[in-house]
Amino acid sequence: MDGNNRWARARKQASKAGHRKGAEAAREIARACISRNIKYLTLFAFSSENWMRPSKEVQSLMALFLSVLKRSEIRQFHENNVRLKFIGKRSDFSPKLQAAMSDAEELTAANTGTTVIVAADYGGRWDITEAARQFAEAVEKGEAKPEMLDVDRLHSYTSLAQYPDPDLCIRTGGEHRISNFLLWQFAYTELYFTDCYWPDFDAAELDKAITDYAGRQRRYGGHEEAGEAGEVADG
Repeated sequence: MDGNNRWARARKQASKAGHRKGAEAAREIARACISRNIKYLTLFAFSSENWMRPSKEVQSLMALFLSVLKRSEIRQFHENNVRLKFIGKRSDFSPKLQAAMSDAEELTAANTGTTVIVAADYGGRWDITEAARQFAEAVEKGEAKPEMLDVDRLHSYTSLAQYPDPDLCIRTGGEHRISNFLLWQFAYTELYFTDCYWPDFDAAELDKAITDYAGRQRRYGGHEEAGEAGEVADG
């Protein structure tokens, strides 16, 4: 969800205005995915590297994050059968924010509709390193042996182990990179880049991305005839 700061600068506004509008865009896109029966939506809300931003901006982001989690819209998501899940390293967040994240997860845990996954203090390299660390701990405890490590075993320790790999990654803001997001999970994910800044990304822009994706041939390393056109089922 890139482009909040540039959106604000273009309007001679403070960065917090861009982040606030970006939060509104995230809410609209979540609702659009629910209405389109997209089962999984993962939002990159705060990366491991975002801590390096100016302290005032980080504080503003944390305050916005907490206010969103405290709003009635979380209960509205719950009433719409949405399940909320957070991935990433939570320990550096304030106790209030950690508690709000846990409360939202617990409230929606039994829901069976769209799953909205929020990546906060997340990095793809962190995810893979954490998976390797957990396997090493299992070996140390005698619960596993080194020769047992394979792709499936390592995958079982990653943040999204219980979910399908993403079908489509949408990056807004004009940059053509994935910036340390879901490195393990993106092995065969289709990538879509748009110049649209995230605060301006709405349901119509989402439909453009879905249309582009639907016309692609997904081969997973095989021949063209073995592939299939994009199916928008998983986020």
